[in-house]
Formats: sequence, structure tokens, C-alpha cells
Amino acid sequence: MDTTLQDPLVGQRLDGRYRVDARIAVGGMATVYRAVDTRLDRVLALKVMHPTLAADGTFVERFIREAKSVARLAHPNVVQVFDQGTDGDYVYLAMEYVSGCTLRDVLRERGALQPRAALDILEPVLAALGAAHRAGFVHRDMKPENVLIGDDGRVKVADFGLVRAVNTVTSTTGAVLGTVSYLAPEQIEHGTADPRVDVYACGVVLFEMLTGARPHRGDSPAQVLYQHLNEDVPPPSAAVPDLAYELDALVASATARNAGIRPHDAVALLGETRRARAALTDAQLDAVPPQALSGAHDTAEDRTSVLPRSLPLVRPLPVDGDEEPAAGDGYDRTSRLETPPPARRRPGPRRGPLAVVVAVLLALGVGAGVWYINSGQFTEVPPLLEKTEAQARDRLERAGLDVGEIRHAHSDTVERGAVISTDPDTGTRIRNHDAVSLTLSDGPATVKLDDLSGYRLDRARSVLDADGLEPGMVTEAFSEDVPEGFVVSTEPKAGTTVRAGSAVALTVSKGRAVDVPDVTGDDLADARAELTGAGLKVKVAAGRVTSDDYDAGQVARQSPGDGTRVAEGDTVTLTVSKGPERIEVPDVTGESVDDARRELEAAGFETEEDRGLLGLFGDTVKSQSVEGGEIAPKGSTITLTIR
Repeated sequence: MDTTLQDPLVGQRLDGRYRVDARIAVGGMATVYRAVDTRLDRVLALKVMHPTLAADGTFVERFIREAKSVARLAHPNVVQVFDQGTDGDYVYLAMEYVSGCTLRDVLRERGALQPRAALDILEPVLAALGAAHRAGFVHRDMKPENVLIGDDGRVKVADFGLVRAVNTVTSTTGAVLGTVSYLAPEQIEHGTADPRVDVYACGVVLFEMLTGARPHRGDSPAQVLYQHLNEDVPPPSAAVPDLAYELDALVASATARNAGIRPHDAVALLGETRRARAALTDAQLDAVPPQALSGAHDTAEDRTSVLPRSLPLVRPLPVDGDEEPAAGDGYDRTSRLETPPPARRRPGPRRGPLAVVVAVLLALGVGAGVWYINSGQFTEVPPLLEKTEAQARDRLERAGLDVGEIRHAHSDTVERGAVISTDPDTGTRIRNHDAVSLTLSDGPATVKLDDLSGYRLDRARSVLDADGLEPGMVTEAFSEDVPEGFVVSTEPKAGTTVRAGSAVALTVSKGRAVDVPDVTGDDLADARAELTGAGLKVKVAAGRVTSDDYDAGQVARQSPGDGTRVAEGDTVTLTVSKGPERIEVPDVTGESVDDARRELEAAGFETEEDRGLLGLFGDTVKSQSVEGGEIAPKGSTITLTIR
């Protein structure tokens, strides 16, 4: 039996506007339905939070944050959010409806994908996440279930329900939100979430597309989490022989357990992905993996892990009397109320005349009340949301109602001057000529961005929070004027009027730039003096190295190297030479010239010949410039005297 028939929302209308037609999917926090916006006559997806979670302010706030975050991401590969609201126990998002399937459906049906198909899906996903990252947000729950593939081939990222600002902590209660198969090690261990957690998840998704299986699997979520922390994601070629090395390298880069060596955001990973694709031949891109067309799939880890959920499903009653239960649906059309056999009445007191009078008066009172309510003395508040003030006044006048107090409030979704809400609400029955108060939209709340240059980073973030703005991505840059750790500039620029809740990117000073001089070949004391004079610190590496190019006591290596730009006060590490390697010289006297030369060169020496006048026609080594058994620098020249 189709379980959607049992869902209490199917066939209902939320907020008097969104007619719920069918259930699409059930997740850890919400259920997604296909619905129709009866006001604009368009099909959309309605994401409704589970009623058991709607009482939790944290989850409601996350829902609203999703709406606000995605509303600011005008990107063709992001599922758009149109509206957000509450109807009784139901908190919902009205979103773009994508007719098609999820990447999970594709993997379940086709198993592993050809590299070309995998990259065709990955690139638009990274483009969408890149837009979010550059706007200062992290998705935090990337997985195949959240990648939608339309019937027209468009790829879109959905479900920004766990979205957070960059550089914030995932949880303050010790709970980790997300899907265990795609969690980055730092999410598990420290609860931190920056763009690199999305990069890690995309690497896992790419591995899954190329091999048809997740890299880490276990009998319990705890086993999977342990593997994320302690085991590298294996190369896809271990499961798919002959897979191109570039794809192994791409997965390894994205899923590095050390976040510091991953691409810093989805834009950087997108660049690596395109370079990897360019290096592949058509044969490599179109190679069919042996795991293709596998049908088995374990959905145990597909849902976002949140709290235990209880969603009782009952069959809805017919709506507005416009439909009847279908045949065979368990309803008995022939049943009717029948008079039961009279029960044997026990003796008791008889009703007196007073009781009869009270019953008659009560019946008359109830009847009068019903007549009064339905006699035209009351009317319903008409639908006024998103109407202009003039349209709202006209509708109220035609309904026989007066306009009450006019209030104003900001709204991210309702145009300036249109109605956000009414008091009483739409559909409420009130007396004729009662007043209905209107709240009109002033458009999105805006904030004039303060000049934060010269502020310490933590202070700048506090100012943004106080102004109702989100601290966005932080990048570092050299500055001749601004000390290290202080804000150089913002994007948008200071003085710009921006929408409240917008992300503001911050550029922070790394200090004054210094070009590192080349001190290789210098004596250690001279190198130290030159670097210190340039405003840099010096660290000498423990132990010396052999070098054929530098004498003992000279600098053989430096890090960072010549010409690198670093901040004033940064440290340069010097490695000192202990000279070339010294080895024993073979004794080749008495040997033929050819044999002697081969033996010395095999030992690591250069050779030259001294034939003189008497050795012009000789072929035997009379003597050698360094006697056999002595120690000489490897690579030095041994002169052979020929007789």
C-alpha cells in the first residue's frame, strides 16, 4: 500500500496557500512533499519539519537559518527557497521543485559511474558549494541524498539545513550533526566546520561514484567514525583496476585527514577537478567500472543523524467533502448507524418538570447561538498576505470589515509595501465591521557596514554580530600599514548598505611582507646576520647533511627558500652542510686503464689520465693521485698515471 496515503498532511493545505499533493522523501529532521502554491499556481517542494522537533527552538532556528542562507545564494546549482512559515505544529520551507532523482537513486540503480559521469556531477556540486563558501557558509551535510539531478540534466545541491557560518563550531553540546559516512575528522574530533569539511565530504562522494561503495563501512556508526579518524580513504583504483592516477590523486587531496593539506574550499577543489579532467583521455573518462549496475545498497547511514523521531502516519479524512474513500481502502461504504437493542434500565429517580425546562432552555440557547453565528453577523478575514495596502483595504471593505492599525516590519520574502500578516489571521471569523490590523513589509532589514579596518579579528566579529551580520570567510594578506592579526578590509566595503544577516568577508593582515634572501652557500654566522637584518627569525635544523655543492659549515638548505614572501618576524630554518661524503679510494695500480676507470667511477669518483711522453702508448696504471685505501670526498677526481 502507498504509505503516502497515510500521511496526515497529504491532501491538506498549509497556511491556506500550499496544497500538499504527495510525499517525496523522509529525512532525519523533515519530510519533503510535492505541493502546489495555489496563490501563484506553481508546483514546488514543501519541506516540513517533523512535529516532534518543531517544539525544539534549536531545530526551528536551524530551519529558519536554512531559508535565510539559501535565499542569499542566487546560484543555478542551488535549490532555491521561496518562503518560510509556520502553520500550527508545522514549520515549513517552500522550495524549488526539481523533477528528477537524487544522486543516491542513480548510484542505487547504476552502481559505480564512469569517470566522465562522476565528474559531470561533481563539478556543478562544487560550483554550488563554492558560491556558499565565498558567501561565508558551510553546508556540513554533503551526501548523495542532497544532490538532485533534474530530468533536464541539471544538478542542484539541496538541504542546507545544517548550514553554518564559516569558522563556527558545529555543536556546543558534544553532539555531532551530519551523516557519519561523510563526516570530516575535525567534525568528529573537535566539532569545527569550515569549507574543508564540505571538501572532505565531496571527496567521499566522488569515491562512492567511482567505486559504487563508501570508503569506510562498519557494523555501527562508531566503527565508521573510528575509521574516519584513523584510516585514510583508500585510492579508488584499489577497487577499480586501471582507474586513472589523476582520479586517485583528486580523491586523496579532498579526503586528506589533515585538513591543512586539503583544498581550502570548494572553488579550489573545482580547479583541481578541472585540471584532473583535462589530463584524462577519452578512453579513461569513458571506462566502465566493473562495479557498474550493482543493485545492492544499504541505506542505514543515509539520513542525517539528529534525535530519535516519531512520526505516526494515519490516513487523512476527505478534504472539504470533495472526495470519498476509494474502493478497497478499508472503509465500509455500507455501514450505517443502527439503533441498538434497548438496554435493561435500572430503577432510578424520574426527571421532574424543572429538569425538562432546563433541557429545553439549553437546547434553545444552543440553537440561538448557532443561528446567530451563521446569520450574517460574522464574517471571515479574507486572504491578504502579499497584497498591497490598497488591495488589502479593498478586500476588507468588500468583506464588510474595517482597517485597523497599520504596522510595519522587515521581511526577506515579502516585497516592500505588501502585507506580511494580519491580526486576526486569515480565515478567522469576526463580527461585521470589526477592524483587522495589517503588518506591511518594509523590505529586507538593512545595515550600513561599519569600517572595521584596524580592528582585531575577534573584535571585528563581535561588531558584525552586534550589527546583525554574519562574519564570513577570513583571508590573510600582507600589509605595510596594518599590524598582524588586525583587519585590513572587508567585502563588501565599509559604508555599503547590506541586507541584515548577510555574510561579510574579512581580510586580515599577516604583517609587513619580507622577501626571503638566498643565504645558501654562506657561512652560518653570515647567513644568520643577513636574515636577522631582514626582520626574520632564524632556526638551525638539528643535524648536518652531506653536500657535494657546499663545504662544511656552509648553509646547504633553507626553508622557505629564496624570493619567498613571508611576514616580518617569520622563521627561516637553515640546514648546515658537513661537506661532501668521504669514502675509501680503491687501489687500481697495475690494472688496465679501462678497468681502473670503471672501478673508480663505480665507487663515486671522477678520473683523468696522465700519460706523459712514456705513457702515450701504454695501457696500465702505474700510479694514482690518491693512494688506494685512503679517504677522499665522494665525487672528487683521481688522476691515473699511465705507462
